[in-house]
Amino acid sequence: MKKLTIYEPAMCCPTGLCGVGIDKELLRISTVVSSLEKNGVKAERFNLTNSPQEFIKNQEVNQLMMEKGIEILPLTTVDNKLVKTGGYPTNEEIMKFLDVPLSFLNAKSTDKNDSLFKTIDGGCGGEGCC
Repeated sequence: MKKLTIYEPAMCCPTGLCGVGIDKELLRISTVVSSLEKNGVKAERFNLTNSPQEFIKNQEVNQLMMEKGIEILPLTTVDNKLVKTGGYPTNEEIMKFLDVPLSFLNAKSTDKNDSLFKTIDGGCGGEGCC
């Protein structure tokens, strides 16, 4: 099984899902990563605040950031091979990169009007990350 890794900009907490205004794209990515893991697919997210060593460990990610700066984030790799820069992969791209069915993503589509995007309207969830 392939391994998906997403390198993200600095955030206040590991998922970025805190505060009063939840970023719907971060909610989608968090849901997708969780669903992939539940289906046996290795999926990781690293952000600069919580895991800076991961950015240094991956030579390609480190080099790109040195050349282009943090504007290149988020970066996505599959089996340590760079597959996308400057934005989160769509659900369709993730399916293609990993060769997994849509059911592994627990989402119908990347359409922002989809019900997946209407499930959370904000808040810290009691985790104290804010």
